[in-house]
Amino acid sequence: MVNRVEITEAAAAVVARLEAQHGPLMFHQSGGCCDGSAPMCYPAGDFRVGPQDVPLGEIAGCRFYIGAAQFDYWRHTQLIIDVVPGRGSGFSLEAPEGVRFLTRSRVFTDDEVTELAARGEPERAG
Repeated sequence: MVNRVEITEAAAAVVARLEAQHGPLMFHQSGGCCDGSAPMCYPAGDFRVGPQDVPLGEIAGCRFYIGAAQFDYWRHTQLIIDVVPGRGSGFSLEAPEGVRFLTRSRVFTDDEVTELAARGEPERAG
């Protein structure tokens, strides 16, 4: 079964460290520009999701949401959350760790597109 969102082992290790410090976490992928389009990690419930946010799944035990406009643009790709050295700007919890989360992607295969279509569209978070 294909997932719409995955996480690398390196990023999952950072999530585990952050979760030990902050408790349960969540991610939101917004549609801004520059660092505003990076996946942001927050304590669960600290970012208020709305009716235009789409729950894509779970990574490393954390719910992952994406803005509807971004979902429509990226619906044909699997998002892969990774971590790289450096510091992004914003309020994401990994910033003080000297790393930042990054979204990579790959296009779904025809078989995966068929599987996802059979499951139906993800519901909005509303």
